Amino acid sequence: MANRLYNKQISPKGYKRGGGVTGKTTTTKTTTTTKSEKKPGIIRRTIGKIRKKVIPTFDEQFAKARKNKQKTFTSTRDDKKKGKLEYSTKTAAEVKAAKKRMSDRERARVGDTSKQLSEKGAAFKLARRMGKKEFTHKGKKYTTLLAL
Repeated sequence: MANRLYNKQISPKGYKRGGGVTGKTTTTKTTTTTKSEKKPGIIRRTIGKIRKKVIPTFDEQFAKARKNKQKTFTSTRDDKKKGKLEYSTKTAAEVKAAKKRMSDRERARVGDTSKQLSEKGAAFKLARRMGKKEFTHKGKKYTTLLAL
């Protein structure tokens, strides 16, 4: 335990004790070197390429479909569990931006009724535009005055 604490301590110069500094850039008079991750060998790279062709991950399929400018794609990873589903290539941010751009009429065409006026609201709006003090909706009288 004491050894673990010793290795996590930081010296006044900012370097950790118990080993060299990794991931830092060292500069000499002529060259700059950076420690980087080890690249996979030729066998692992070949296996990775074959796997991408035979059984690509969902993210790889999504990226490929976006690159090919497809609107939807069918995933090969989950067809046994969920059936043949088609997925959109839009990101969540793109969908959110598209919803902001849609007008109330376009939303109604799609089937979203959250921004549409109710029957009573439409009757109220019509009565206000006509300048009436009150209107009737489903046999009941309502006023067009707004509450403050």
